[in-house]
Amino acid sequence: MLESDRKMLLKAIRLLEMGDLESAHKIAQRNPDAYGNWLHAIIHKIEGDRSNAAYWYNRAGAPERIAMRPEEELRELAAELERG
Repeated sequence: MLESDRKMLLKAIRLLEMGDLESAHKIAQRNPDAYGNWLHAIIHKIEGDRSNAAYWYNRAGAPERIAMRPEEELRELAAELERG
């Protein structure tokens, strides 16, 4: 993963934490790798669109974390991204 992509996804996580779903969604759409798809799934989970979230979890190759709170999942994703 490019450093610039990693930084953009971390920025999207911060935007989500501030409630800016639209900007975070735009960033996720521009990052079609597994991490971008995982972020995309979380965004749709926050929106309450479970079927769309399931689609993006599948694209990410990640297990669905529907029962996990989005805040916890964002922390997990951020930790993965920070590890590089």
